[in-house]
Amino acid sequence: MTVVLVETAGNVCRITINRPERRNALNAAVVAGLIDGLRAAQAGDGVRAIVITGAGDRAFCAGGDLSPTADGAPMTVDPAHPHHVVVDLFKAMAACELPIVARVNGHALAGGLGLLCACDLAVAADHATFGTPEVKIGLFPMMILPQMLRVLPLRRLLELCMTGEPIPAIEAKSIGLVNDVVPAADLDAATDALLERLLRAAPTALRLGKQAFHAMRDMSLREGWDYAQLMLPMMSRTEDAREGLRAFREKRPPVWTGR
Repeated sequence: MTVVLVETAGNVCRITINRPERRNALNAAVVAGLIDGLRAAQAGDGVRAIVITGAGDRAFCAGGDLSPTADGAPMTVDPAHPHHVVVDLFKAMAACELPIVARVNGHALAGGLGLLCACDLAVAADHATFGTPEVKIGLFPMMILPQMLRVLPLRRLLELCMTGEPIPAIEAKSIGLVNDVVPAADLDAATDALLERLLRAAPTALRLGKQAFHAMRDMSLREGWDYAQLMLPMMSRTEDAREGLRAFREKRPPVWTGR
């Protein structure tokens, strides 16, 4: 069975974790498939947005697959080379030039919550829950903490990490973890509506804007000002910016080229 499905239709590439029997848990094969999907989407002609979701309706992603190793540990780690494939995935998502939308079809737990936080936008079904239960098995969500720190309010994040208790979808929206919460039957329509709004925007503006967003987030205020002063003149010289201004003056819809 293919553990990650990649399907492109029109301007959207949909990447689905296809392990519903394991609640779409992450393992090395899933991570490799997600990274390959991101690369394929960016290489695809005309693709302008990516959706990441899970198969079925129970789980978006329940975290890392914790099948124990021979010594009883839940994962294999070489202390001399503490490399983890999930970090490769987060790096690939951060470097992705296209907007990534999480279609949260079910529970997003542990590494699944980190995957959600690594996406740019998110729409969730109202039955989904969100949490970091690692402390209940003697661990702490170290691998996903950098992602969560950039999305969640600090005290709420600490409570999630220290208690391991999940929160419902409606609270996830109230603290900014997801953009929208809808009944499960409306999830596809809500996701498509968000995609439609993204596809109306200039592809070059989204690409350069996402790059600037991630760069400025790690800068001081003064560094951010200096960066903005360099980026805006560059953006104004793109074909999309020139077309956008022409279309505004001529009172017509713009025709984007992505250049």
